[in-house]
Amino acid sequence: MSDPKSPSERAAPAVTEAEAARAIAEAARSLAGLAASTLVSVDIASMTPYTPGRPWRLLAEELQIPENDLCLLAANENVLGPSKLGIEAAQRALEEVNLYPDGGSILLREALAARHGVTPDHISVGNGSNEIIELLVRTFVGPGETVVTAWPSFVVYRLVTQAAGREILIAPLRDDRYDLSALAALVDQRTKIVFIANPNNPTGTYVPKRQLAAFLDRIPRSVIVVLDEAYHEYAVAEDYPDGVRDFRAHPRLVVLRTFSKAFGLAGLRIGYGGMDPSLVRFLDCVRQPYNTSTVAQAAALAALDDESHLRTSVRMVREGMTHLTQRFEALGLEVVPSQANFLLVKIGRPAAPLVQAMRARGVLVRDMRGYDLPDTIRMTVGTRAQNLVAAELIEELLA
Repeated sequence: MSDPKSPSERAAPAVTEAEAARAIAEAARSLAGLAASTLVSVDIASMTPYTPGRPWRLLAEELQIPENDLCLLAANENVLGPSKLGIEAAQRALEEVNLYPDGGSILLREALAARHGVTPDHISVGNGSNEIIELLVRTFVGPGETVVTAWPSFVVYRLVTQAAGREILIAPLRDDRYDLSALAALVDQRTKIVFIANPNNPTGTYVPKRQLAAFLDRIPRSVIVVLDEAYHEYAVAEDYPDGVRDFRAHPRLVVLRTFSKAFGLAGLRIGYGGMDPSLVRFLDCVRQPYNTSTVAQAAALAALDDESHLRTSVRMVREGMTHLTQRFEALGLEVVPSQANFLLVKIGRPAAPLVQAMRARGVLVRDMRGYDLPDTIRMTVGTRAQNLVAAELIEELLA
């Protein structure tokens, strides 16, 4: 009878390709942290820079496609463009760009306050609502304190928290929606901020008013709850909450809005937050002076008055969403119901080849592998003509 094999001679358990990839990635992050330990923190050394899409004019040139034939349906922009009133105001403001902008965004804050029934002291204006997200983490989350959010959701919550060297706790979505019970279970004495995207990006789902009210009642008043309502103007569900008006009495609630989506001013980078004046004052201590430009402030102020453009934009999205949902479901695809200006479509197979094939034909949609959704695409609702082109191309390629 042969001797049993020694431990060193026994066969090692099989390692899957995914496990090997994770181990290699972890080792690379560790080496990056060690190599950069004298230059940046390990948190920053282990980060991957956000990769923006290729500038569309360069892309059209590379693909040898006329610029006007590109269907830009990957970034959730307003395909109708900005308000004409906003454009005219921006052009007039260009004559004053030799002067510093209004560092307090006084006129814009007054207009926003009147719109939402608060005082200007309740409004903080930022270089996109992204800047306010970053300011909130930098200002209020100290060493040993944590941020809580869900995933998949807006990736910037994770990026700014990691860049600040703070810990972020993640609750998974349930049925493509924020699981508020799971979110609340992560809140403890270390928690400083909870981020909730409503509607959520990338799913388009939302938290109803009653559920949100119950959640806020469970959360200690020492915790700042941030409702990111970037797609607020597109939401039409009867029980969708208006964070500014519905929860005005909450002392630690921050509601974020942007001019990048329905108002069509993504290229000017301007957004705002409604919150208790004490929070605004702290953010003012941290934000850069003159953080928004004269042109952006003027365009945003004028766009607020263009209700016709806003109504047209929302109507186009709702009509297009109905049409696209019907087309995709007829192909046997699962479409997540959305209150935003985009659709998350589950195609039941790796989506990257489809996205690349569409890109080669000049139709850009979002590959969602970065959100751990490899079998899905996210598609902005475009004009009727754009929707038809995209839907017919998807049908052709999947066939």
